[in-house]
Amino acid sequence: MQNNNHTENHITITEAQQQVDAWIKTTGVRYFNELTNLGILMEEVGELSRLIVRKYGEQSFKESDKGKEISDEIADILWVLICLANQTGVDLNAALKKNFDKKNTRDATRHFENDKLKTIK
Repeated sequence: MQNNNHTENHITITEAQQQVDAWIKTTGVRYFNELTNLGILMEEVGELSRLIVRKYGEQSFKESDKGKEISDEIADILWVLICLANQTGVDLNAALKKNFDKKNTRDATRHFENDKLKTIK
């Protein structure tokens, strides 16, 4: 990996999109279609949900949950999101910047004015 002023373990969103695309086109052969990837995304979100419910909620861990990590499930979700972005022509760097701009204008005071956020239950 090139240095580009990042530590060895960090990549930009653009680099992530490029690396996922390269992996898909070499090792992965080709992208699954968009509907398949949407289904895979839902499965991965379900796996993350299961772990969070067990770690922070009232459900207990089952034998099948052992060895699973929240970080790995989040990475699986990010991978599939990057696949969907790549195959639909979305530049995630530009999209995220645009989303920050939207949140910083539309939501600049919205959360401060939300009474539900002022009290801790």
